[in-house]
Parts: sequence; structure tokens; C-alpha cells
Amino acid sequence: MALAQMQAMPAGRLSGAVDCDVQITVPKWEDLLPFMEPFWRDSVVQRGIGLLETVAYPRKAPFTVRADWRSAEPPSATDQLDRMRANLLDRYGLSAAVVNCLYGVQVLQSEDMAAAYARALNDWVAHEWLDREPRLRGSIVVPMQNPDMAVAEIERLAGDRRFVQVLMLVMGEMPLGKRYYWPIYKAAEKHGLPIGVHAGSAYRHPVTGLGWPTYWSQDYFSQAAAFQTQLTSLITEGVFAAHPGLKVVLAEGGFSWLPPFLWRLDKYWHGLRFEIPWVDRLPSEIVASNVRFTVQPTDLPPRPDQVEKLFEHLGSDDLLLFATDYPHWQFDNDDMLPVGMPERYVDKMLVANPHATYSRLGGVKP
Repeated sequence: MALAQMQAMPAGRLSGAVDCDVQITVPKWEDLLPFMEPFWRDSVVQRGIGLLETVAYPRKAPFTVRADWRSAEPPSATDQLDRMRANLLDRYGLSAAVVNCLYGVQVLQSEDMAAAYARALNDWVAHEWLDREPRLRGSIVVPMQNPDMAVAEIERLAGDRRFVQVLMLVMGEMPLGKRYYWPIYKAAEKHGLPIGVHAGSAYRHPVTGLGWPTYWSQDYFSQAAAFQTQLTSLITEGVFAAHPGLKVVLAEGGFSWLPPFLWRLDKYWHGLRFEIPWVDRLPSEIVASNVRFTVQPTDLPPRPDQVEKLFEHLGSDDLLLFATDYPHWQFDNDDMLPVGMPERYVDKMLVANPHATYSRLGGVKP
């Protein structure tokens, strides 16, 4: 993103804001062993299963971690948390941050092992992060390979209100609107937990519609198309008709593609709605009431007046959630807001929209 597209963000401007997408990583595969049952702990050691990664950011790429945010490899949870406090939480005076741990639970072929890893990962997040920093909120990682096991993990952690959403990947086994996944949505709606759909893949299928790409950059660029496909699936297959109280947060997929996408979806809904009668209102209306988007990465036109026009086309100031995608460097220097973004969007994006989306933030004071 060019510097001309961004406006300065004084630290005080973010005071009380909620960061809705902060990345944390498991430093070493051994770190999860204390949180596993003996059988699975022995299985992991005996099989020689190493570190699992779902989103393999190039470690030395400049946008993976800003130069002054880098630490020793691999950084321990303590080191990560200390740096997060200094570089993000304390520096900007944030009231809360939702942490997402994109570990390779979904790439495992064994459903039982995936469930064991999900339990260990969530307990590790609670112990190493949530217990040590009251401003942090967690995302429940679930084994998407088995909805019953995923529901069991949601039920296990639902009583811990520091977990504020259920985390799924944008590219898994099948479209997310399929009824296979509906038990997960029912459990999430029951407990007031949004579904966070984050960039990433289980790599069961190519990340493009035309086969496997050659370079990681192609994988990364293809994420936006996956978000569009999944949003279409969630709407047309009737997820929001069956679960009207469910919120879905699309994280790290951008949002500038949304207006033309909805124009097209609304248009074809008018002509094809006889096939999907449960979609009883415009897709754009469903998105306005049930879907939210994190603001980073922000892909915008080069001129401020064009940016302003984009926000006009969005049509709602409820859609966007503030996010830095820390420690990934999706913005320039300390500048985080698009030039031309109306003030009403800024104010709501920082505080009101996150609190309206994540009901479990009720105890967090801006």
C-alpha cells in the first residue's frame, strides 16, 4: 500500500480500540505436549510429528514481520507477548485484542488427532496468553474435519468468556455453507460466538479454481477469491436463514471487493431466487446484518477521493472491524487508516462495531 493512501495514526487515536485480528504462533512443537493427554503426547513423540503450519508466511519477507518487531527464531510465547505489549497493546492503548493462532490442526488427516491438537492448542492459548494478559481475547480453534468434535470443543470452552469467537479457515474440505458444518454454527449461535473465517487453507484442494499455483504469492493473492466463494456459499445455502443470530467475521481477506461482489450477487439473486427460496431478502441485506470484515489488509485505489467513493459504495458503517494483523506488516510505518475514510466509519470501526460483533467483550471498557 502506498504511503499516499494512508493517514497518520497518532497513538492516542487508538486509545480504547479493539484489535480484531492479532496473530500468535506456537514456537516449538514441544510446547503443546504438556496440554495433551498421555496417549496423544506419546503418539506425537513416537511419530515424530513436528511443527504444523496452516499459513506459511515467508519468514524473511518484509510484510511478514516488521524489522523492528522481529525477535529471535523461534520466539517463545513470553517473548511474543512482551513484544506485543510494547509494540501494540501499550503503545496504542488498546482496550482488547482478539488473538488468532493459525496452527495446522486442519491439515491433519486423523479426526481424533485433530481434536487432540485443537484441545491442546486452545488450552495453550488460555495458559500462555489469556492468563497472562487480561486485554487479550481468544478464538476457539476447532477440528473442521469432524463437526461433532468441533461442537464438543466449543461446548468445552464456552464457559470461558475470554474466548470470543470460533475460528475456521477460508479454504478447507468444502464450501462453508454446506449443511455438514451447520452443527458448528448452531453451537456458536447458542453461545453468542461469531464464526471467524480467517485466511488459510487445509490444502485438501488447490487454492485456485484452476489448479495448484507455482508461487506463494499466488496463494496469498488467491485468498480474496476464496472469501468471495465462501460468502456466496454461506448466503445461498441458507446458513443465515437457519441461524439468523449468527455473526461471521471475515478476517484478513480485504473488503474493497465487496461492493461489486454484492452488486453481482444481488442481480443474480433476483433472477435465480426460485432455486433458493430460503434466501428471502437481498444478499447485500444479509451481509449488512450478519457479516463483518477486518480492515487489514486494506487494498484501496490510489486517490483519496476514490477511497471515499468506495466507502460510499459500502453503504454501511457497521461492516468494518479495526485490525492490525499484527505482527504482519500490512500498513506503512504507524499509519493504519485509509485517507478519505469518513469519520463515522473510523469511530465505529475502532470500538462500537467490535463490541456489537463480539458480545463477550461486554466486560471490556473502551
